Amino acid sequence: MAQEICVFLFSLTALSVLYTMNNVPAFQEPVVILEIGVAVLVVVFFMVYIATRCNPPKDPLFYVFAEFSFTCVIDLTSALEYDGFASGFMEFYQKTGEPYLGTPYAIMMCYWDGVVHFILYLILVHRMSNRQQYRTLGIFWAGSLCGNMIVFVPGIVVGKYGSEIRPAFWLNMPFLLVPIWGAVSLFSRPRDMPLVGASKAEREQKKALIWRPLDLLFVVYLVAAMGFTVFRGLAVLDCPLEILNRYVTEYEPYLKDPVGFPKVMMLLLLFHALPMLGSFAYGLCTPGCTWMLDWTVYLAGAVLQCQWCHIGASLHPRTAEMYRIPTTVLVPVLLLNLLYAVGPVLLAMRCKREPDYFLPIAPVGQTNNEKKSS
Repeated sequence: MAQEICVFLFSLTALSVLYTMNNVPAFQEPVVILEIGVAVLVVVFFMVYIATRCNPPKDPLFYVFAEFSFTCVIDLTSALEYDGFASGFMEFYQKTGEPYLGTPYAIMMCYWDGVVHFILYLILVHRMSNRQQYRTLGIFWAGSLCGNMIVFVPGIVVGKYGSEIRPAFWLNMPFLLVPIWGAVSLFSRPRDMPLVGASKAEREQKKALIWRPLDLLFVVYLVAAMGFTVFRGLAVLDCPLEILNRYVTEYEPYLKDPVGFPKVMMLLLLFHALPMLGSFAYGLCTPGCTWMLDWTVYLAGAVLQCQWCHIGASLHPRTAEMYRIPTTVLVPVLLLNLLYAVGPVLLAMRCKREPDYFLPIAPVGQTNNEKKSS
């Protein structure tokens, strides 16, 4: 419990740091913002280290969660201030720090980080403290933050804010690189799996797809999602097909927003999510694909985060009206995007709750030989 309180208190100090910088002009120069940002991250790390030295955490990811929870408060404050719900904290940063945080995509991203990621950090720290399993939840976090930053950082560079990059931009690098390390670390650990009898798993794996209606429905969904992914990917690549131009013009004009984020997101989904969706369809048809238990969770985190930002930005009042979803097609477009976001989450839940079909089963001959040798 002490570690969770420690993380919560350290994260609240972010508000005092922002308030001080917002009221001291000397702290508002671009280079000074970068220096203070680096210094604060280092100081917070050492504060967490000192506070937990009597009962040091065994997993280094604890320090990552504690450090990143500090920035969650900053992101939430930024989003609230841009939307007019708060003031007096981020005005300097909006001008001389990272002006692209005022884009609708970045605002929705900050809401996600300030609420969803912050809750995840508290749960993860609580589970660490109580020696409970947290690998699956950690993989979901890694997918969410990787999807977040892989869209955000390149989107800044290739979008209309590419000419306004300032020193504070480099503060995003730890949040791009550390989740990748965290994902590799979590994937390399033993899986959190319930005990399942070999006979039950073998019986489940003998069933054809037609006798597993839920899995059949997921395969149909995955094929449709793959088509939708290719469709939108080609749309942002300016494919001259009339149907693509019509879709962008009449249904999702936000895909052409010059901020760059929607284009990078569709390309990320096209080149990374598309192969994974195809592999999941294969995994639902082929027994023993144990990797499904992890990668479905990872993709669920990434797609859910991306779609939250995409849908929110498509509706946000700061988005130019010409790029918002037209009111005449609002319901079908929202339903389509929501289905694309929720589908991977439901698939991950199915894999984790009923893992029998994905568990490896040793051949009978091999099992007998192992018994004889023992």
